[in-house]
Amino acid sequence: MKKTYFILTLVLVLFLNGCNTIKQHSKDNDSLVVANRYFGEKLPGLLPKLFAPAIVSPEGFFDSGSFSPDMKEFYFTRKNGKYTFFVIRYENNSWGQESETDIRWPLFSADGNMMYTGKEYRERTDAGWSEPKSAGMFLKEQAHGLSVSSNGTYYFGFYRKEDMGNGSIRYSRLINGKRENPVKMSTEINTGRYLAHPFIAPDESYLMWDAEREGGYGNNDCYISFRQKDGSWGAAINMGAQINTASNEGSPSVTHDGKYFFFKRGNWKTKKDGSRYYVGENYWMDAQVIENLRPKQ
Repeated sequence: MKKTYFILTLVLVLFLNGCNTIKQHSKDNDSLVVANRYFGEKLPGLLPKLFAPAIVSPEGFFDSGSFSPDMKEFYFTRKNGKYTFFVIRYENNSWGQESETDIRWPLFSADGNMMYTGKEYRERTDAGWSEPKSAGMFLKEQAHGLSVSSNGTYYFGFYRKEDMGNGSIRYSRLINGKRENPVKMSTEINTGRYLAHPFIAPDESYLMWDAEREGGYGNNDCYISFRQKDGSWGAAINMGAQINTASNEGSPSVTHDGKYFFFKRGNWKTKKDGSRYYVGENYWMDAQVIENLRPKQ
């Protein structure tokens, strides 16, 4: 009888070890699949790391970038004297080569059926993307960044003389089928200089942007504000020394699956003729950083 129990116990142990091995193998494979969708990069933790520098910014001229919701396209921009726009597509289980595109600074709706490109948008059709259509006059003075929530509210950088060249963050909702005039956000958001590049959470629970503010780390920093229970916006929170440095940080965003936080870091350089140019690179980290900054209720 004891021998029988021993054999049964041994079989059970081997079975459980086998299950754990299969689970770990599956988990490892899932990680490999996810990493492959990010150009094979090792997935980041809570410390920022360069994102695919050999692909998107080999010479440090990265300007901006965004994935489509299905992770099959990556659009990005480099600036070396002028803006150049590229796309890389994921086909046959691998990423292709970059190619130039006429699509500029695209953002996508969560379902992937809308592409927002500054003051215009495109709709997905059976034949691909439609021709660009005007979003409307409410974006006439839009500048330096755009983000659209799941319910279609636009958040954008705005330039008007009354802002004394510092810009501001504004929004426009769709009310009874019509766009409201741009509404300037509160001083919790609109304080400081060079306000730009807002990113709104799909559910509008938080807003990120970049600006130069008192008490920052120098030059532009990334900031975040969380929506309060009464609908107002909480105080701006500097996203901290892991993200912000004496360099210029900006263009904060989160991937469509909510897992990874991206931002840009760089500096302005001066040529011998006195002209200036920007050298920047793309960074990413685990989006848990956002929850770590959320004030405890």
